[in-house]
Amino acid sequence: MCGIAGWLDWERDLTREGEAVRRMADTLALRGPDDSGVWTATRIGLGHRRLAVIDPELGRQPMTERGGDDGRELAVVSFSGEIHNYRELRTELTAHGHRFRTASDTEVLLAAHREWGPKAIERFAGMFAYALWDIAEQTLYLGRDPLGVKPLYYAEHPSGLVFGSEPKALFASGLIRPEVDAEGLVDVFTVAAKRPGDAVYRGVRQLRPGHLLTVRRGATTARRYWQLTTAPHEDDEATTVATVRSLLDRIVGEQTVADVPLGALLSGGIDSSAITAIGAGALAADDRGPLATYSVDFAGGEDDFRADALHVSRDAPYVRAVVDHVGTKHSEVLVEPASLLAESGVTLRARDYPGVGDLDVSLYLLFREVRRHLTVALSGEGADDAFGGYPWFASEAEHPSGGFPWSAGVKDRNAVLSPELRGHLDLHERLDARYREALDEVPYLDGESGVDRRMREVYYLQHTRFLPFLLDRKDRMSMANGLEVRVPFCDHRLVEYVWNVPWRLKRLGGSEKGLLRAAVEDALPAEVVHRPKSGFPVGQSPEYLESVRTAVSDMIESDGPAMRLLDAGTLRAMVRDQAWVNGTFTPPPILPRALQLDDWLTAYDVRIVL
Repeated sequence: MCGIAGWLDWERDLTREGEAVRRMADTLALRGPDDSGVWTATRIGLGHRRLAVIDPELGRQPMTERGGDDGRELAVVSFSGEIHNYRELRTELTAHGHRFRTASDTEVLLAAHREWGPKAIERFAGMFAYALWDIAEQTLYLGRDPLGVKPLYYAEHPSGLVFGSEPKALFASGLIRPEVDAEGLVDVFTVAAKRPGDAVYRGVRQLRPGHLLTVRRGATTARRYWQLTTAPHEDDEATTVATVRSLLDRIVGEQTVADVPLGALLSGGIDSSAITAIGAGALAADDRGPLATYSVDFAGGEDDFRADALHVSRDAPYVRAVVDHVGTKHSEVLVEPASLLAESGVTLRARDYPGVGDLDVSLYLLFREVRRHLTVALSGEGADDAFGGYPWFASEAEHPSGGFPWSAGVKDRNAVLSPELRGHLDLHERLDARYREALDEVPYLDGESGVDRRMREVYYLQHTRFLPFLLDRKDRMSMANGLEVRVPFCDHRLVEYVWNVPWRLKRLGGSEKGLLRAAVEDALPAEVVHRPKSGFPVGQSPEYLESVRTAVSDMIESDGPAMRLLDAGTLRAMVRDQAWVNGTFTPPPILPRALQLDDWLTAYDVRIVL
């Protein structure tokens, strides 16, 4: 896992711009604390910040491939992430006559491109983003993994384009500035409603998951090399359960490969517990010792915890059950509520735009502690999306809402906008338009109707809108600490199989994620297998509540930059609302987000264009 950056220019001599490319890459130093590199030619400069995971000694980047009798350079790549099936590909490429000088997956990528050309990306299983310059063709290839686990942004300028793992790298080029229009503000004020490819900032695009961008002089084309493909599911229940387990065993086994310390994130839910149990088994089979696991809670969490629809139970008892059953080496990370507001600015700068407040910060603090001991961690992200774990899956099956199932809070978000902004930005109308656009993309199965048809819609919305939001959050909070987080449930081989499993099989036994529970029930304690979903811990403390109230009140009174976009009266009413002040100890999500909005407008000197 690393940070990549680059600049392509058809008119300017970039051999003189090495320092500019280095500045772009160095904005990503937290993603790659171990090494840095720059490669320039007349038309392109590639930068790299490295987090060394595979072949730390010889896997430096940008990496070049040489060939011919004169050993000339054929291609160069700056690569982020991991190709998890690289060993299998290496064996195949060796049989085709390729010789390798490193043990890295980066060199496998270069050899694969030489052997199969642009179609090589179709053979990769993993989480990755890369920029590959084919020297003979004078062509740039930007590629991104099927589910979009690893980010890649780009923006065109009059004579080429700039690109990088995060928007900040593009801004450092001096060719792009942070401007946000009405559509970008919709992204800021809503959750998980971005159109695929949108990136908040005007003129900045995010390469869509499963796409390869080809850039030649005078022509830029995007090719979709992977997508969810709909087909009848022919397997019976027993075969389906066995296939899911077989895929998980293979995928998790591949993802335990690392030349640095590796562990797992554990919440005691079925997702992370399944990954922990299978991962521990893979390590034991290779005699690599017990798996290290980490969980998170808030100081005082046992006393402050209040159950709600998304947080049914505390994690601690279930974490302990898994640790005892599997035999991991476990540590608990305690987050101090006072840190939630204090570290908000750090998480903002990791994202490059406002995030989800304390949920970002608590995840960031967990990763910061984990990074003291590990370089790579396995995570259960993506299981809810593949197997139907969120509450709205069941409710949508029974009572379809006709909108993004997770967007119930849009009324409050619309109300907090200033009257002037509300006139430009009707969130209800714009979300409805985006929802209808998303439904137009759904690949239905012929003859499918009723519940199965609606659930296919919900799963598609989940994978193309909500999951990218979660993966973006996980990438930024982990990479801001130089921690590589791997997500086995987001392997496209598993996702494309489960996609076609009917709703009744996904919900085996009438429980959410029933299929997943059946697939791993032999590996976990019964109480964990049957534990209802409970969300990531949130800061439920009077101290945090009071700090948010004070900070928002100060922002209103000082007339900070966010107040050009927000309604002071509505914010004051939210601050005073006794329903949450005396109840959940959890502020409405819009309040921490408003504070980040204020910080963002100042720190990034954002220009609003309406």
